[in-house]
Amino acid sequence: MSEVKSTGVTGRAATLSDVAKLAGVSIATASKAINGRDEVAASTRQRVLDAAKKISFTPNELARSLINGRTGTVGLLTSDLEGRFVIPILMGAEDAFGAGQVNVFLCDARGDAIREQHQLNALLTRRVDGIIVVGRSTDPRPSLGHNLPVPVVYAYAPSDDPADLSLTPDNRASGRLAVEHLVACGRSRIAIVTGDPGYAASHDRVIGAQEALAAAGLPLMGTPMFSEWSEHWGRDASAMLLRQHPDIDGIVAGSDQIARGVLDTVRDLGRDVPSDVAVVSFDNWEILATNSRPGLTSIDANLQQLGRTAATRIFEAIDGTEMAAGIEYLPTRLVIRGSTIARR
Repeated sequence: MSEVKSTGVTGRAATLSDVAKLAGVSIATASKAINGRDEVAASTRQRVLDAAKKISFTPNELARSLINGRTGTVGLLTSDLEGRFVIPILMGAEDAFGAGQVNVFLCDARGDAIREQHQLNALLTRRVDGIIVVGRSTDPRPSLGHNLPVPVVYAYAPSDDPADLSLTPDNRASGRLAVEHLVACGRSRIAIVTGDPGYAASHDRVIGAQEALAAAGLPLMGTPMFSEWSEHWGRDASAMLLRQHPDIDGIVAGSDQIARGVLDTVRDLGRDVPSDVAVVSFDNWEILATNSRPGLTSIDANLQQLGRTAATRIFEAIDGTEMAAGIEYLPTRLVIRGSTIARR
């Protein structure tokens, strides 16, 4: 059965049979013990592991995968390879899979349904053990269906089929968190400048922000302003808001890019951030957030944790745990920097 490069038994490579003989168990029991199967008593498993260590036996991974009926590979199917969301998700998944223990095949569909089907078929041909599907936004995406021979988890962009398991950042809770932080910093006249109204994230964050304002008994200054995810829009929108409501003392920006534009306008109007106007944003894109003047307080979507969670769900399904259905909203976190330092 399993053989290894190590020696220690009469000058040859130790075998599973050698381990079984030394431990006083059958070869089948030794195999189950080394592969972590539940049918083996803890004391027996330890005796087998001690015997394997004594004669320098290490299971061959290819042989082990064949015994388990697995290939040790997982597919990651994305439409966002050029974007910045898939990379941290991939990094988190690889952390959970363990370096060198599970290989990840990364396939980019480039937003094309035909190409995605081709990539899916290629992954199934490689006999991957599971698939993580990563979307380019948090808008629902079409399901791959339920006739696939391996478990599938949707990450970032949820599936439009409630029977699938989807993991996505909780943007509604993020909106509440942004406003709660501004209120904790002493702000009471808060406005919202956000991005493309065609994105679910835009609306979810606004809904959460309005819920937090209502809970604090505060009105929203003006109306939520939607447009593009750009610094240019952040500058223009905040200029309009501050002309109409010069007493605004807090702004929720829909992204770090928008927030950079807001900072420019506040500074151009001779006002100070955060003394006069505090600004909180979303995404925690560090190259923008840390190089802003001042640094941006931003809501981080915890994408690496999302990737780790997706990998964990794949592991659980491979091991026989029934996969849950529906959307699982994962918590985000507030990263505080100089744009919202609390008033003394």
